[in-house]
Amino acid sequence: MTTTSSRGRRRAPSRIGRAAGKAAALQKPRVILALLLLLALTSVMLLDGYLRAEVGGDQRVRTGASSSDVPDDILDGGPILTFRGGQATTVSVPDKTIALTFDDGPNPTWTPQVLKILEEYDVPGTFFVVGSMVSRYPGIVKDMVEQGNEVGIHTFTHVDLSYQSEARVTREMTQTQLALAGAAGITTTLFRAPYSSETDAIDNYSWPVYQELGEDGYTSVFVDTDSDDWKRPGVSKIIKWATPEDGEGASVLFHDAGGERSQTIAALPKYIEKMKAAGYTFTTISGAMAEQTAAGNTGGNGVPGAGAGAGVGGAAASPLQAAHREATGVTLYEGKALIAAVTLAEWTVPALSVGLMVVGVAVMGRFGMMLVLARRHHRKRNRRRFSWGPTVTRPVSVIVPAYNEKECIANTLASLAKSTHPIEILVVDDGSTDGTSQIAREAAERLGMTNVRVLRQENAGKPAALNHGVRSARHDIVVMMDGDTVFEPDAVHQLVQPFADPKVGAVAGNAKVGNRDTVIGAWQHIEYVMGFNLDRRMYDLLRCMPTIPGAIGAFRRDAVLEVGGMSEDTLAEDTDITIAMHRAGWQVVYQEHAKAWTEAPGSLKQLWSQRYRWSYGTMQALWKHRKSLTDKGPSGRFGRVGMPLVVLFQIVTPVFAPLIDVFTLYSMIFIDFRAALLAWLAVLCVQLVCAAYAFRLDREKYRYLLMMPLQQLAYRQMMYLVLIHSCVTALTGGRLRWQKLKRTGEVGTPAGVS
Repeated sequence: MTTTSSRGRRRAPSRIGRAAGKAAALQKPRVILALLLLLALTSVMLLDGYLRAEVGGDQRVRTGASSSDVPDDILDGGPILTFRGGQATTVSVPDKTIALTFDDGPNPTWTPQVLKILEEYDVPGTFFVVGSMVSRYPGIVKDMVEQGNEVGIHTFTHVDLSYQSEARVTREMTQTQLALAGAAGITTTLFRAPYSSETDAIDNYSWPVYQELGEDGYTSVFVDTDSDDWKRPGVSKIIKWATPEDGEGASVLFHDAGGERSQTIAALPKYIEKMKAAGYTFTTISGAMAEQTAAGNTGGNGVPGAGAGAGVGGAAASPLQAAHREATGVTLYEGKALIAAVTLAEWTVPALSVGLMVVGVAVMGRFGMMLVLARRHHRKRNRRRFSWGPTVTRPVSVIVPAYNEKECIANTLASLAKSTHPIEILVVDDGSTDGTSQIAREAAERLGMTNVRVLRQENAGKPAALNHGVRSARHDIVVMMDGDTVFEPDAVHQLVQPFADPKVGAVAGNAKVGNRDTVIGAWQHIEYVMGFNLDRRMYDLLRCMPTIPGAIGAFRRDAVLEVGGMSEDTLAEDTDITIAMHRAGWQVVYQEHAKAWTEAPGSLKQLWSQRYRWSYGTMQALWKHRKSLTDKGPSGRFGRVGMPLVVLFQIVTPVFAPLIDVFTLYSMIFIDFRAALLAWLAVLCVQLVCAAYAFRLDREKYRYLLMMPLQQLAYRQMMYLVLIHSCVTALTGGRLRWQKLKRTGEVGTPAGVS
């Protein structure tokens, strides 16, 4: 029998329609926000990698190059190289004077100990700091300057500048100046090149770098005496090697970072005591230059640190810190911004690393749970003696909500016509504008189906259509399916057998992708078999099934009415009703032998739209039923077991799962490509094992698993973005409505699906 209650006049946009329009207008900004969050995460990781010289690091060190282009008076001159008036000049440290210099810091372990020793002995030092370390430990540099020590630049990432482009050299200097500005409010005109030593080591490649920096106002500092403390030769040798000969003055090199420096810490007090006993005084590089200037031995160099450095401002108050310039204006604020960004990265990346470990454990734990519990479920349900109870043979009602399903509705009815179980069919046309109801009536007549009723209503959404069908159903069991779905002949019979158990209130069927011969279809096919059906076996055994698929599910009619029907509160009405059934005390089970074929989205845009609705709707449903966490008795089992698992495995883990891919890509590019690739392949192998087992349980063809590596590279990333987009929408209070996907009708009878 066929009935209809259609209205032909054109209707004004409904309240739901207007709300949908407003919601759609808000989605683009939220997509952009989700992408910006991912971009911010990537930027933080790149910044952290840059600070640790994992990004842009260059370990090359030049040795043995010719110095034929370097003037002899420079090669044979003192350790301080200036370019006053464009003329290269060297300055020596006065006799009986030590300019203590320290390279490679600051280090949170060793530098504070060095500073404490210098303070105890009232000795100043000159610290040539690495900009990346300054930005990570700004407090140490601030203490260093306030204590009266002098600082110079040792580049930002400790690279050999003779290998670098002019732009890279400028960037290394500028970034270090910004780090100093943000840390201590100063810039400096002192510079020491990484891997440099005495002036006679200047070669034809490094000389142009010193000339260029000299034109910018920098004073380059070398060493007279190297303690070689980095070799860790022992305290006595460090002291011996750091001692100048015959009372000469010297620029002496120690290290306060770059390795284990306990020998340096032990040697430094003894060295200071020894040199003071020998009549030596200690000063900074600027102090040494000032003494030579006062003595008239500058060689025409003039004022120490002459020339404007990268930071312009007032001169320092102390002659021992004459190289310092007060950071002002843009330089100061950019420096503070750099320190803030680095601080964020310093906190974020370790937190992300911990999150990665948690996600990794959760993902592997989920795979393990699925394999173990799915196997137990399969063995339990496929035992020869297993039975739900007496065979259910009474008629049931099949509800088909349809909105503009002209391409699919005929195939759907054709599959139901072959049903081996007695059924009545209710096609609920939810205000279709493409003649869906007429096509349904004609198909029913053509197939000789007298058990079909076509009900029409104004467009109110899928939940309203399902409720209309439930109210109109004549039988106590209702089967719900989508208008684009095709049932196997025994699907209904298999689906309703669990109702032989009076404790069962709802049954989830086995939904399969019919249009699986495209790349997108194959990806979804893998996801359905592994991600959905394997999950359902696990949840069924734990008695906390979270979702009955809209494509194939069955309910006791009275139970549906008891919980208030299909709710319009969420976009995931199937998840909502499933949780409501749990809370009402009903058991929800999975029937793997009840198979239906559905038409999956055929384009990335449609796929995004569908999964966005699913993930956002799931969040809505979980939030709606959050009080299940405190429910007692059988009704609270979902809250105690199911909800934590769903939140962990379907929201938290997928949201943070991109960390695995981001860290893997980061490691491949910047750290160890081979190790990162092997780790990724190992995870892929675990997933392939799980997928292969799921395919075996469902008796699917393994050839589709060939698409799995590509799925991991492209499809999974899209699902991550969809979930992040959904989280952003939830956090910003967005609202969506049920969305209609474009159908092609290519999913025919099950026999036609391979």
